[in-house]
Amino acid sequence: MKLFDVYPLYDLTPVRGSDVFVYDAANQAYLDLYGGHAVVSIGHGHPHFVSRIKDQLEQLVFYSNAIINPLQQALATKLGQLSCLDTYQLFLCNSGAEANENALKLASFYTGKSRIIAFQNSFHGRTSAAVAVTDNSKIVAPLNAHHPVTFLPFNDPQQLENELKKGDVAGVIIEVIQGVGGLDQPETKFLGQLEQLCNLYGALIIADEVQSGYGRTGAFFAYQHASITPHIISMAKGMGNGFPIGGILIHPTIEAAYGLLGTTFGGNHLACAAALAVLEVLEKEKLQEHAQEMGAYFFESAKVLPEVKKIKGKGLMLGLEFDFEVGPLRKKLLYDHHIMTGGSSNKNLLRLLPPLTIQQNHIAQFFTALKEAL
Repeated sequence: MKLFDVYPLYDLTPVRGSDVFVYDAANQAYLDLYGGHAVVSIGHGHPHFVSRIKDQLEQLVFYSNAIINPLQQALATKLGQLSCLDTYQLFLCNSGAEANENALKLASFYTGKSRIIAFQNSFHGRTSAAVAVTDNSKIVAPLNAHHPVTFLPFNDPQQLENELKKGDVAGVIIEVIQGVGGLDQPETKFLGQLEQLCNLYGALIIADEVQSGYGRTGAFFAYQHASITPHIISMAKGMGNGFPIGGILIHPTIEAAYGLLGTTFGGNHLACAAALAVLEVLEKEKLQEHAQEMGAYFFESAKVLPEVKKIKGKGLMLGLEFDFEVGPLRKKLLYDHHIMTGGSSNKNLLRLLPPLTIQQNHIAQFFTALKEAL
């Protein structure tokens, strides 16, 4: 049987990982500055993470959500503590797309409306409603295109109000720092205006923190840099350090009802153990604060490169923009310098999403290689 050929692949086969490095069968080390799309948050093979999963594996891997699972409440308690959102409610699922799917569905349930406002160059997932609010027509099938969605530019409160006042908008979904779209950010002033307008016209704010959450930007969630209050927050990638888990945080004004949302695998025992391990390491090793420090060091290091036209992002959600397409540069970094990086829909942007455990010497290694590659 052949694999369905939908992924262009680099000629690299990692067989093991340790902290910010992965290794191939010949034991060649590769500095991982992409973390598998920001998934590897606390480093490859972190001993506490491995121990937590092993212990749970020997007890109980899975049972359905028809029974009491104390690990879910333990996860909710720890997450509320570290995010400072302990009044919110947690619904667990399996991925970022599923998290956004449930967020959009819940907004429609709560408001009784169907239209969603999203933003130009957004990416929210590949499932039915999530891909409909993704600004990429190439991945939206005819089946998905019937969702009522309006795409707007950042930083235009008048256009936003014009749409909201029509009265049919269930929610506004926004990445406070766009991921796949290329690390563009709305102005802080616009986020405040968005909050005011949504509250005025009865639309929910959905903060998509799938890539930017879990300490990556130096705040627990990226929207917290702007001090707004979303009604729903979606999360996934860094949540399980590679173990599939996602979820939404739901404002206390939104009431639950039996059967409103559901999942088979979401919040299973093994996933909760993985997610708890991540939070415990984030707290113990102060990785959120560390992301701020490493981000500042990165910005200072990048300023001296004349080829860099723009430095983008916050914390360890970073990008370097050039005046040329970076595909060949990424291959040179990978094959000649053994450094893994990422791209985006902005073909001139080199995107970096390393494990939050990265140190200054790793960043220095990258810039030495980058100068040589350039």
